[in-house]
Amino acid sequence: MEGRCDERFAAVRAAFEENFRSRGELGAAVAVRLGGELVVDLWGGWADPGRTRRWERDTVVNVWSTTKGATALCAHLLADRGLLDLDAPVAAYWPEFAAAGKSGVLVRHLLSHRAGLAGLREPHSLADLYDWELTTARLAATEPWWEPGTRSGYHALTYGFLVGEVIRRISGRLPSAFLAEEIAGPLGIDFTIGLPEKAADRAALLVRAPAEAAVGAPLPAEPSPLFLAALANPLVGPDEANSAEWRAAELPAANGHATARAIAELYGIVAGRGAYDAEHRVLSPASAERIREGQGACRDLVLESGFRYETEIGLGLWLSGRTASYGPNPRAVGHDGAGGSCGLADPEADLSLGYAMNVMGYQIADDPRKMALIEAVYDSL
Repeated sequence: MEGRCDERFAAVRAAFEENFRSRGELGAAVAVRLGGELVVDLWGGWADPGRTRRWERDTVVNVWSTTKGATALCAHLLADRGLLDLDAPVAAYWPEFAAAGKSGVLVRHLLSHRAGLAGLREPHSLADLYDWELTTARLAATEPWWEPGTRSGYHALTYGFLVGEVIRRISGRLPSAFLAEEIAGPLGIDFTIGLPEKAADRAALLVRAPAEAAVGAPLPAEPSPLFLAALANPLVGPDEANSAEWRAAELPAANGHATARAIAELYGIVAGRGAYDAEHRVLSPASAERIREGQGACRDLVLESGFRYETEIGLGLWLSGRTASYGPNPRAVGHDGAGGSCGLADPEADLSLGYAMNVMGYQIADDPRKMALIEAVYDSL
């Protein structure tokens, strides 16, 4: 292992090392900020399945849905500036969206996965997904799968287009540019939506875990049409995410590339109640608090088989709640990425965590590697 770890958090180093010994880790990094200070910054292993490139301090990797936290921050920054009303109809900013009975869908429904648009009903190819105008036009024209606002259903890929188009309509910029120019760039946070060509040589390659790792994974035996629309239209995995086309696309729900340190820094804005550190404030405390404004616990309509308990989504991030997905504080929030990556923010502890890896596990959420790291962090406090 390389990097640094405060002695107080020695248990995190031990858990990270155990991930390599017994939990199938190939290459990974973990970072923890406490009170705005970096107290854990560890990395190790290999950036490629052939074990020819070491995982370095600046290695980035596709973090899948951990990207959603960054996209939500962009929306909340617009709201903080008075440019976006989270209680306004989406159609107030995106008039075409009112089609097919969606005139009453609110911006908060997009942020909390309650818009009923978890997936498209018509076949949507990878090439279609890479076409921003086509994908947003199809979402604007389609009808919801359920009554918007009543239940949550995980918007795995559509989230980025829905929230992202509102960001674009207001700011004139796609989420990748908005994030770079308004948050990540000014603060020096190594988190991008998509991957610039100049950074390609430091990107880790994703790889699927061995088939035996799928045993006991909480996936439905008979996927519903909604599940398939949300998670398999189109179906994407490591091969797609390693491609130049995926890296070049605008996918604000799924193709963020970051170091673990950058994830901890970005989610640290929420943990710091809007402040990045003592000198830099991104959001007002009230706006930062809104991110974790619960919208009602329920069995998620898409991921209902993936959790033992009901879950609750705030306005952009998931509450730790009864599942303790983000530690023992039920008011802590975070977001997992497919295969295991994670960002966590706990304002009560002024704590944030970032975890990134290249071996993708089979859990829908709460990968054992991530959970071992979170348990070690809280045991260290």
